[in-house]
Amino acid sequence: MKKTLKEIADYVGGRIVGDENIVISGLDNIEGAGEHDLTFAVEPHIEEAKSTRAAAVMLPEGVEDFPRPALYVAEPRAAFASLLTLFTPKLVFSKGVSSEAHIGKDVKLGEDVTILPFACVDDHAVIGDRVTLYPGVYVGQYSEVGENTVIYSNATVREHCRVGKRCIIHSSAVIGSDGFGFTTKDGVHTKVPQVGNVVLEDDVEIGAHDGIDRAAMGSTVIGHGTKIDNLVHIGHNCKIGPNCLIVAQTGISGSTQVGHNVTFGGQVGTVGHINIGANSVYAARSGIIGDMPEGVFCAGFPVQSHTEWLRMQAAMKHLPELRKEVKRLTKELAKLQAAKE
Repeated sequence: MKKTLKEIADYVGGRIVGDENIVISGLDNIEGAGEHDLTFAVEPHIEEAKSTRAAAVMLPEGVEDFPRPALYVAEPRAAFASLLTLFTPKLVFSKGVSSEAHIGKDVKLGEDVTILPFACVDDHAVIGDRVTLYPGVYVGQYSEVGENTVIYSNATVREHCRVGKRCIIHSSAVIGSDGFGFTTKDGVHTKVPQVGNVVLEDDVEIGAHDGIDRAAMGSTVIGHGTKIDNLVHIGHNCKIGPNCLIVAQTGISGSTQVGHNVTFGGQVGTVGHINIGANSVYAARSGIIGDMPEGVFCAGFPVQSHTEWLRMQAAMKHLPELRKEVKRLTKELAKLQAAKE
C-alpha cells in the first residue's frame, strides 16, 4: 500500500509540517524505519526520532522545531495503531463451513460464519453471525459464541461456556477447564465436580495459552472489554471486572473479585477469596495476600504502596555497608564496656 502524507493526515485528522506529497509505503519503529516509512514518537523518544531514517514522523501537538517532515496529531499512539490496521492486508478466507470441519447435531450457525478445516463444533452449540473458527478449534456442547468473535487455532471453549460479541481468543487458550477443587481425606485427594461455566462478556481478548477455569458452581466471569495477555491463569469462580488489563504470567486464585479498570503487571499473584478494588495498578511480581481498596498503585511481596516499595528497594542497597557499620559499632561498644569494667 502507498499513501501520500496528506492522505494519511486526512485519515487520522492530523496536520503536516513539511512536504505533504511524500509517499509512504510502510510503517515501522524509530530504529527500523526506512526512507519510505512513517514512524511515530512520543516522550522520551522524540530526540531519538530526530535522527531516524523515516520519511516522516508522527508527533504529538506541542513539539516544536522538529528537523524532519512531521505529522502532528493529538494522540500519536492511537493514530499510529489505526494506520497499522490500514496498512496491514486482512487475511481472507472463504465464508462457510469447511467440509473437513465437524459440526455436531442440533448446532445453530449464524450468517456468514467461517469455520476452517478440522474445527469442531459439538452438539447443541450456538455460533453467532460472522464468527471465525480457525483449524483445530473446539467448541463444546451447549456453548455459545457471540457474533464477530474470532477464535484462533487449537483454542478450546468447553461445554456450557459463553463467549460474547467481538471477542478474540488466541491459540491454545482453554476457556472452561476444570477448576482446581479437591477434598483430602487420609492423604487421598478426591476431585470435586466443577459443574459451572465461564462467561466472557463482549470485547474480551484472551491471550495464547491462557487457562480460564470454569466455576465449581455458577460462573467465572471476565468483564466487558478486559484484555488478557498470554500465559495467564484465572481460577474458578473469579469475577474480573470490565476494562481490566492482565499481563503475562499473572495468576489470580479462585473466587477473587476484581473491580473495573484494574491493571496487573507481569507475574502478579493473588491468594483466593479476596476483593481487589477498582481503578488500581499492581506492578510486576506483586503478591496480593488480602483485600485491597480502590485507586491504589502497589508493588512488592507482600504488596504495599509503590512509593513505600521504592523506598525499601533503595534502602536495601545500603544493607551491606550498614551491616559493616553495625559490626564496627558493636566492637567499639564492647571495648568501651570492657574499659569501664
